[in-house]
Amino acid sequence: MATTAKGSEVKDDKVVYFGVININEDTRTIGAVDIWRSIITKTMFCEEKRLGVLEISENIGMPTIDMDKKWAVAISRTKAGKDRWKLIKLVKEGKFKFTDTDDESIVEVDVKQHRIIDPEWWSFLVENNVNRNIDINNERNAK
Repeated sequence: MATTAKGSEVKDDKVVYFGVININEDTRTIGAVDIWRSIITKTMFCEEKRLGVLEISENIGMPTIDMDKKWAVAISRTKAGKDRWKLIKLVKEGKFKFTDTDDESIVEVDVKQHRIIDPEWWSFLVENNVNRNIDINNERNAK
């Protein structure tokens, strides 16, 4: 069963694999975001996969997200390689904090319309880029 926005369960709902976003730096794939979706409620569940990282993700199984947030990928303009991007649960507006890929540093950015507005970071929404290859060197590549 899946859970609706109001917290009630929907019988006969199933979560199925929905797609992937390949995260590329130039022509090299440096990771991916796997996406599942509930058949009835259309709720999305995401997991990041970093090439060269063998540790288990902090969210195992079908990670949930608050209804006032959206799955997004944050990309550093100053880093390179697998540590340049991170899957986040992004707010619609205001100040937003997340842990950098080093799992120690806290990053604080401004957000407008579910987009990071910051000189060192940018972002794109998962829901707009399912089954796409995103070159993170080109911000216009993402929808």
